[in-house]
Amino acid sequence: MLSDFLTFLLEQRAEILHQTYEHLWITLVALAIATVIGISIGILLTRYEAAAQPILGFVNIVQTIPSIALLGFMLPFFGIGVLPAIIALFLYALLPIVRNTYTGIQGVDNSIKEAALGMGMTNEQILRMVELPLAAPIIFAGVRTAMVINIGVATLCALIAAGGLGEFIFRGIAVNNTYMILAGAIPASLLAIVLDTLLSLIQRYIQKLLKPLAVGFTILCLALIGQTVWPEANENIPSLVAGFNSEFMERADGYPGLQQKYGFSLEAKEMEIGLMYEALHKEKVDVISGFSTDGRIAAYNLRVLEDDLQYFPPYYAAPLVRQKTIERFPELKSLFQQLAGKVDEAAMMQMNFEVDRDKRSPRTVAQAFLDSLGFITVAKKEGNPDLIIGSKAFTENFILAELFALLIEGQTNLTVELKQGFGGTKLLMDAIINGYVDIYPEYTGTALLVLLKPEATTVDSLVQNKEWVYDYVQREVQQQYNLIWLPPLGFNNTTALMMREQQAQKLGIESISDLKKHLGNEQ
Repeated sequence: MLSDFLTFLLEQRAEILHQTYEHLWITLVALAIATVIGISIGILLTRYEAAAQPILGFVNIVQTIPSIALLGFMLPFFGIGVLPAIIALFLYALLPIVRNTYTGIQGVDNSIKEAALGMGMTNEQILRMVELPLAAPIIFAGVRTAMVINIGVATLCALIAAGGLGEFIFRGIAVNNTYMILAGAIPASLLAIVLDTLLSLIQRYIQKLLKPLAVGFTILCLALIGQTVWPEANENIPSLVAGFNSEFMERADGYPGLQQKYGFSLEAKEMEIGLMYEALHKEKVDVISGFSTDGRIAAYNLRVLEDDLQYFPPYYAAPLVRQKTIERFPELKSLFQQLAGKVDEAAMMQMNFEVDRDKRSPRTVAQAFLDSLGFITVAKKEGNPDLIIGSKAFTENFILAELFALLIEGQTNLTVELKQGFGGTKLLMDAIINGYVDIYPEYTGTALLVLLKPEATTVDSLVQNKEWVYDYVQREVQQQYNLIWLPPLGFNNTTALMMREQQAQKLGIESISDLKKHLGNEQ
């Protein structure tokens, strides 16, 4: 196993080094800015005590905001990429630097300051020659803390296309590749250890280095901002940029196979699946990989490009259940038979639309749909769960999981527990195979290419017909993993490439082959 991991590292060494460089770069930029501004704020707070509690309270609140929520909040204002990542890391680094600067200077003995004042020193001289040197170890400890925080938070910046080691980590989570996760996590940990060690060595001589460090940090801050936040000044900007989620970048039915099938390449930025649509809508990217029943297609006026070479297989949604669960609760078969074929593309797109655009909860939308079909959705009893329903981390799967839960509890005497938001398809598949989840909504094309992974010739022979795919997946999944496919719900949520309708019309792009032709003309 170790030899396999070392082989993986060797094969991926160029990308690991590149991601490490990106990770270090955005961390140092944010740290440089936070150090200059944070120390300045801390000093001012010691001079204006009335402002100390409100300002410290504000930076404390910022520190409590979940990282992904902060990144998502900034996307409409600052777009994707390096700039919002640096702003987020800067905000997270402020608290330890501001607080330690304020505490360090406040902790200087008053008798020492009075003696300096008695010697005729001005306030500026007292600050520069007495307070800062004495408080420097405490201030520097805050900088070290901020640096470690930033290295950790910087991994999440991969979700908004800022690069860094988070790309490997999220790809690995999405496809359950331990080597890939470690290839991102280990360098990130080593970065934190190495930088903290270097800063600890500098801290020993901080009094002597205080002035050169202040000047150096300012110069570094300006240099890094110039080269990192506005790299477009020195680079050719491609006319079309893609935004893909981590799973699509690695999956067998994702970007690698798409490139091979159509023979083209895009500059692809990795980002979280929800932010992907927002980035396309805000014109931060031009092409995304989405789902054909997504409500944001209508909400954002997007064009689904025709898959004219039929690369993506049918993705018909159906309940995937453990065989042991069916044996314990055989009534589930007849129950889900009643729902078979009732959820068509239009219905699913409308439910997605209501959640994404109208901000209704998945449970409310699922309940309204089941009520319209005449199903009882009020739970018959309460108590410890009889089975567990899982879901992936996107709108449609949340809705379907809630729909399953409402259907089961309303129509049977069973109780359920929801475990939603699994970070990757492979993780959820492993969870149901190993008995941590009893049932979840899955797609036939995903099971075919991610779980079963048949030969290319087998895939090509199956994808022409949705029934062939379902029959093959149903048979093989039961034989290999003791999982049962219940009847399909009725809709096909195939993966698709999407563009803004207005841009697609302007460029004359209707299909993926048209996209390839446009990219070829550019070159």
